[in-house]
Amino acid sequence: MLPSAANSANEDISQQVDPATATITVTAVEVTELTQEEQSDRLHLERKVERAFFEAGKALIELRDRRLYRSTHKTFDEYCLDRFGYNRSRSYQLVDAAVVVDNLQKCPQFVDILPTAEGQVRPMTKLEPQEQQEVWLRAVELAGGKVPTGRIVKDVVQRIIERTQVPNTYQIGEICQILVKDNPELRGKGGCWAIVSAVNDFSCSVRMWDGEYAVGLQHLKSYDYLPAECEQMQVICDRITRVYSDSLEETVKSLLQSLGKLNRPYLTAVEEKLLNLLESEYGRIH
Repeated sequence: MLPSAANSANEDISQQVDPATATITVTAVEVTELTQEEQSDRLHLERKVERAFFEAGKALIELRDRRLYRSTHKTFDEYCLDRFGYNRSRSYQLVDAAVVVDNLQKCPQFVDILPTAEGQVRPMTKLEPQEQQEVWLRAVELAGGKVPTGRIVKDVVQRIIERTQVPNTYQIGEICQILVKDNPELRGKGGCWAIVSAVNDFSCSVRMWDGEYAVGLQHLKSYDYLPAECEQMQVICDRITRVYSDSLEETVKSLLQSLGKLNRPYLTAVEEKLLNLLESEYGRIH
């Protein structure tokens, strides 16, 4: 190696710093405290985030009630799906949640502790307003004075339901009317008659012209028919069931469905003739 090159290499080595003794200079960044105005803005924005589901529900209620969708869509359900991607179930979850939060706001105890997510409200939507307030107060207590989780709310609601549950006094063979009461699973069955086929603790299995259903006690109302009248309805149900199928023409299905909403335990002369005609025409298919 040439002398000049060796000297240069030695100088480079001598200038290297031992990592163990190296000093790293870090520029300190001063974190300033929030001003009173900034603290107020932060709280306001946090509340907006927490209440987003509530504001959405309130807006949907106004859009629905004022029919502000009518210029572009025939129904509120179609509008929600196209505009927001909400199916019917999701739209009404938000609507129902907004109604509950509105009710909770009427209680002075809840001013600072209100739901922050729709899931915390969902278990309460079927309760009476006073029960909703009772549930939320108890759930807040169980959460140590903080916003309770949906699971805590659901547990409290279940206790309320069990406490107020009416004993099942229905009898097998009894004829009842179906009460929908905002139950989506019973959509289209409001006002229909049904025959109790099994009695459970808090529900009944019922037979209708188009199949068997499990129905909660709150969705049933007895017609108080005499035993002979119940037997007549059993016969009518059997006759309709033998004819009915999803593959029938819509006009025929509509006629059979109208018979499924009779509020009397017999057929008129015209209804009897129509059912006889349908039995002769379609009964052989089954």
